[in-house]
Amino acid sequence: MNSKTLLYIVKRLLLAVLTVWVVITVTFFATRAVPGGPFASEKAITPAAKAALEAKYGLDKPVLEQYTTYLKDIVLHFDFGPSLKQRGRQVIDVITDGLKTSAKLGVIAAFASLICGVVLGAIAALRRNKVIDRVIMVITTAFVSMPSFIMGSLMLVAFSIKLAILPANGSTTEGLILPVITLALYPTAYITRLTRSSMLDVLGQDYIRTAKAKGVPGKRIIFGHALKNSLIPVITYFGPMLAYIVTGSLVVEQIFAVPGIGRAFVNSIINRDYPLIMGTTIVLAALIVIMNLVGDILYKVVDPRINLE
Repeated sequence: MNSKTLLYIVKRLLLAVLTVWVVITVTFFATRAVPGGPFASEKAITPAAKAALEAKYGLDKPVLEQYTTYLKDIVLHFDFGPSLKQRGRQVIDVITDGLKTSAKLGVIAAFASLICGVVLGAIAALRRNKVIDRVIMVITTAFVSMPSFIMGSLMLVAFSIKLAILPANGSTTEGLILPVITLALYPTAYITRLTRSSMLDVLGQDYIRTAKAKGVPGKRIIFGHALKNSLIPVITYFGPMLAYIVTGSLVVEQIFAVPGIGRAFVNSIINRDYPLIMGTTIVLAALIVIMNLVGDILYKVVDPRINLE
């Protein structure tokens, strides 16, 4: 790793810290600006009891003082505080439990998308304008155009309600099948189209024609040269793809009742659980920033000619 690449990584890390800080600040003041409060929905709560709860969690202090205290707790102790609705639980414990499921869901969906997308894209490129190419392009166009919440709802109705072959509840291992497929469909379709376009461009290069003229075996040309070089755009998409899976899980986990961080985030907003909103937002923002950075670094690793500035 040369000095320019190292300097680029340091700059990106500093920018990542700044980005997360902006997210923390905007989210903190936005949640406090919305009318109501976390205890407004409590049944038959007296003003005295409400005041006692606010004092217990520090919500009776000025907003700016709450903000500075929260930043100190995060920076110095990595403490997100207690959940206001899940009594007796710390936010970090809720996030950790949710991340275990979400990570399993995301990793499986990401690698399934990568493998299926590259294989289908290569097949489409090698069979250009043939029936299989047209079929793949039509199907991928449909999946790229369809939002994950619509696809998830359709799959839930088809496979869980009508056919009753897969569980609708994502809390079990079998129940993760539909959420994984739902999350993987869009990235798979996009990677398929990206691989096909890139591979067609590579196959038309002079060095490929030269290799064919020299009698290099077709498999070696495809796997040793064409496919390898056509993966560069796919690598650049890997970071945004992981970010899409993270954000897409917010809806998908809610549809399939998956006990992941996405569902915890949605429920925290509904319940006005300030510490849990902040904790999940920070974690999700950090994950997206890190994934984009990893994608840029992988781009440099795959193609050393790229200058990161």
